[in-house]
Amino acid sequence: MAATTLSPRLSVRRLAASAWSGPGVPAALGGLLYDLQAPIGIDSPAGVATRRLLQDGPMLDAWCSEGPSIAGRSGCVRWRHNGHWLYGALDLDENGQDLEALARRAYGDVFATLDQTGFAHLQRIWNYLPHINADAAGTERYRRFNAGRQQAFLDARRPAFEGAPAACALGTREGPFCVRFLAGRQAALPIENPRQVSAYHYPRDYGARSPTFSRAALVEAGADQVALLISGTSSIVGHASVHAGDVQAQTRETLNNLRAVVAAANARGGARFDLATLEATVYVRHAEQAPAVRATLEAEVGAATPFAQHALYLEADICRSGLLVEIEAHAFAPGQVGRVGRMGGG
Repeated sequence: MAATTLSPRLSVRRLAASAWSGPGVPAALGGLLYDLQAPIGIDSPAGVATRRLLQDGPMLDAWCSEGPSIAGRSGCVRWRHNGHWLYGALDLDENGQDLEALARRAYGDVFATLDQTGFAHLQRIWNYLPHINADAAGTERYRRFNAGRQQAFLDARRPAFEGAPAACALGTREGPFCVRFLAGRQAALPIENPRQVSAYHYPRDYGARSPTFSRAALVEAGADQVALLISGTSSIVGHASVHAGDVQAQTRETLNNLRAVVAAANARGGARFDLATLEATVYVRHAEQAPAVRATLEAEVGAATPFAQHALYLEADICRSGLLVEIEAHAFAPGQVGRVGRMGGG
């Protein structure tokens, strides 16, 4: 049967923040601005307190699609959509509140937004938590976040295990608890990494509630294009962190995991992706280690590849205190999402 394009094409444009409102972004739905002093608001880049490394000036990943868009608010969520794709943002000051309860509230508003707007399926989520590895009443803050997030998925009768959306969670040094998300009309196809235990099946060593995300997702991106959205990926084999204290070895292991995710996505058929052409965001825990991370990445992938040439380096804490680097990525390729053996969507 011939392919049918069900929605206008989704794309991502990596731009200098100054170009946000210019003619180069005529149909931006939303974006992530990586700069400490970024403005916050759905009609301007979404501010996230991470610091750009190695290059000058703030950058923006603008998620774009054709056609007129409308903006609105549902609870604490600001959103914009064009009838086919929705981009949402929320920022909550903790003010002494328990992070588990705050995460549950935030995600409750995310799911209420999807219900109210008719965008049934989460495609990708970004989470930014101040002091992600700090202690909160005897429990790491990331683990408290995981408990609240998972409970919100269960409250909303959404897949908290198999079928969970692609996501990342990074630590910031200041600012509010931030969530950014992309949603669509069709379910994504979750992708797991055969080298790793699925995050939602981690043993209780990593917290009473496991993290709620898939390693990646394949999404019908319109115009006969497929998007590969890869979650935050680190130096984890099985469920264990490896290469403690060695940022170069951790970078190589992270790239091995990205290769495995790309291979798993390609094995589903319908579109072909290549590590060398991914658009990557590289989070580095210690700013002084960014040059070593870049040198390792360029040696492994090739300094002239789009991966290396376009990589954005940011200073941020990683969800496990022993991890020094994390890479998330996306790519687009012609084709369709394979339907055989499809897992439940977000």
